[in-house]
Amino acid sequence: MLIGLIIILLFVLFLPFSVKFVEHNLEIFLFIMGLAAVLVSGVLDKSLILKALEDPINISLAVLIAGLLFRWLQKPLEKMILGISGAMPYQLFLALVVIILGLISSVVTAIIAALILVLIVSVLRLDRKSEVRLVVLACFSIGLGAALTPIGEPLSTLAISKLHEDFFYLFRLIGPEVISLVVIFGILAAILVRPKNDEDSLKSDQTTEGYGEIIIRALKIYLFVMGLTLLGAGFEPLITKYLLDLSPFILYWINMISAILDNATLAAAEISPAMGPSTIKAILIGLLISGGILVPGNIPNIISAGKLKITSKEWAKFGIPVGLSAMVVYFIVLIFIS
Repeated sequence: MLIGLIIILLFVLFLPFSVKFVEHNLEIFLFIMGLAAVLVSGVLDKSLILKALEDPINISLAVLIAGLLFRWLQKPLEKMILGISGAMPYQLFLALVVIILGLISSVVTAIIAALILVLIVSVLRLDRKSEVRLVVLACFSIGLGAALTPIGEPLSTLAISKLHEDFFYLFRLIGPEVISLVVIFGILAAILVRPKNDEDSLKSDQTTEGYGEIIIRALKIYLFVMGLTLLGAGFEPLITKYLLDLSPFILYWINMISAILDNATLAAAEISPAMGPSTIKAILIGLLISGGILVPGNIPNIISAGKLKITSKEWAKFGIPVGLSAMVVYFIVLIFIS
């Protein structure tokens, strides 16, 4: 089982960057890898099949409904966004987009925050490099901010349930770190993202997305999330057997696998009420930062990359150095506060 799961992990990590067919059919590939993982680990049963069929429903519906709303309301929404962006310094607007989306994601959910991000990015004057940078930084921010309340994302819901704590527990536990990181990502957006001078690049002039494209994207998201659910379940026995007794400092770095696995599954497997607050904090921050490194790491990444056609290579080229830098910085902080 161990060798088989390691091979699957290596496939998931490297094939999307090295094989064009896999990169262009990432949803099908992840579904196949997820199916392979549950078969290798022997955990495939009726309840898991039902869970894999059920988990993507809400996300896919949200993407479908938002796609339809954006299609119907495209022109007024574009005018509103362009009006707001023109009423303040452009770099301040970019920073505020990243920071505000990160903070409100804990209330409106990570999915809705990601859909708002897609709408904003789709009408701004940005070259491709700046567009990718803005999306990646905003998705780091959304993934972090959504963890502050149990309604923001599945990870925080599972963590609160497993720890038997109140609604604001995670805000008290990791709030200062998360808010600091969200602000840092906002500042990075102001520094690293630049508007494109060519007026022809204004995306509000692009053709309206067709109904077929909207439906196909929602179906792709469904398959993608199903694959992630299966991957998480397939690797859970491996995590339970080999990782749970490790030092929180080691777990912090091992949790970088949440760049490709569902971080809610990892949190559910690793977190225990018997752990001290510092250990729980290290586990959670490691999972949350790592979730922004690659496209499969978080739902906002998946939604944004799918809608804006950001490839795995484009995301990784910027997401890996940013994520690793954030991991190193927080690890230093973790050493000093522990």
